[in-house]
Amino acid sequence: MKNKRFEKVYTQGSVNVTEIWVDTETGVNYMYHTAGYGGGLTPLLDAYGNVVVTRLEKED
Repeated sequence: MKNKRFEKVYTQGSVNVTEIWVDTETGVNYMYHTAGYGGGLTPLLDAYGNVVVTRLEKED
């Protein structure tokens, strides 16, 4: 079975939902927010405006 490209690492809310997803190939974190019929996805930024990247452990 092929590994999933994105992994959900955080979720908050039930009607207005905020989630954080990590790209398992690059480590880049994305924030997804949905409210009603609308939603959006954006790279997650730190306090300095840099993209948040999760250090990935390489599998042998």
